[in-house]
Amino acid sequence: MSEDFRQSLPFEEFDYQALMGALADYSRPRDKVTELLARGIIIRVKKGLYVFGEKWRRQPYSREILANLLYGPSCVSLDYALHYHGLIPERVESITSVTPKRARNFSTPLGMFSYSNVPSAGFPVGLGRVELEDGRAFLIATPEKALTDKLREGRGLGLSTQKECLSYLLEDLRIDEAALRGLDAGLLDELARHYRSQRGALLARLVRRLARGRE
Repeated sequence: MSEDFRQSLPFEEFDYQALMGALADYSRPRDKVTELLARGIIIRVKKGLYVFGEKWRRQPYSREILANLLYGPSCVSLDYALHYHGLIPERVESITSVTPKRARNFSTPLGMFSYSNVPSAGFPVGLGRVELEDGRAFLIATPEKALTDKLREGRGLGLSTQKECLSYLLEDLRIDEAALRGLDAGLLDELARHYRSQRGALLARLVRRLARGRE
């Protein structure tokens, strides 16, 4: 692989259009793509989305950026976002996201990417943006959105009181109570309204009560 080819693709993640641009000088660029894949120089995450193979990477690829690109519109949320924000202690291997489109799961050479459906009206609420050092960025749920998504997705939880909700958050998810007190109750209210989520509204009331207890 020539250095010019690597230079023409400055990031570890790239799409088919960028790949074709980098191979513009080849008479049969599609055959070259087949060769690059066979040699492990590039890896196909899914049709039209690629990363460089391990020996050719200059830095780690961003799984969060890949999650945004793999299926969209979407944003990283649920367990992965909760761990990213430091709310839950367990490391999450699967990249979990939410989308206003139908739920999907993708098993890729780089791991599992899962997407849960949320109402279209609530999807933009609580979106966060993280910028990387190279200027690129990815969308990830704020702690409030990630936790609301987690409560909304959980089936069979049977949470109907603040006591039950608090027990689930502290004992099952192992979230620190101080972290709960620091959440934005107003944003939780807004998310609950757009999601029409009783559990979201319950979480907002609980956070307000915890915050009052600190005062």
